[in-house]
Amino acid sequence: MDLGLDGKTAIVSAASRGLGRACARSLAANGVTVVIAARTPGPLQETAGEIRADFGVEAIAVVADVTTPEGRAALLEACPRPDILVNNAGGPPPGDFRDWSREDWIKALDANMLSAIEMIRATLDGMIERRFGRVVNITSSAVKAPIAALGLSNGARAGLTGFVAGLARQGVRHNVTVNNLLPGPFDTERLRGTARAAAARAGRELEEVLEERRQAHPSGRFGRPEEFGEACAFLCSGQAGYITGQNLLIDGGGYPGTL
Repeated sequence: MDLGLDGKTAIVSAASRGLGRACARSLAANGVTVVIAARTPGPLQETAGEIRADFGVEAIAVVADVTTPEGRAALLEACPRPDILVNNAGGPPPGDFRDWSREDWIKALDANMLSAIEMIRATLDGMIERRFGRVVNITSSAVKAPIAALGLSNGARAGLTGFVAGLARQGVRHNVTVNNLLPGPFDTERLRGTARAAAARAGRELEEVLEERRQAHPSGRFGRPEEFGEACAFLCSGQAGYITGQNLLIDGGGYPGTL
């Protein structure tokens, strides 16, 4: 399928690895110039180089922390008029809500709610003027099935979800859509990091913990980042102009509900 994206430009945050990287690669494979951001220069530059080599499109690397005003300013200076915006930021650490201070909550909100809203605020009107725009926010399956230990993430991402529900209808008549992608367990470094910590606490081997989690999942496996990236590319496509304000859960059947 031709997604109708050739020649478009996209901002993708937290794109040096994991799901953000997969989204950037899938967009680039469809002819999109990608402006990718991350905090660590080495992996970011490596990802940009791979995208250029693999797909023959421009990939601009911006070393920036998008959870800060300075980071967002640097990213928007590099790409002030994106056609596509993919908001993504790492989640806050797990824990017990009794231990979280106001500062912990503010940091989580800045990272997983307010930074995305600020990026949307900076780019949405331009998309409306040009009569094409796609905003995709990478949130979490925990928006639908909260995980107690991830309360900081649950709260911040649910807040973003509520904001998007009110915003998404404002641009769709101008061919501008806003949607959320909700990943379940994907085979990323973050998943392996949390499993590594769990294995260390229990005195077990990492692969033993990973295999246990795989077998406990309905699919018997973790998702591949490439699968997530392709879903993102479709939501950004010309064919997806009638999809807005939606929360697309990509979790291999992990969520047991009907809605």
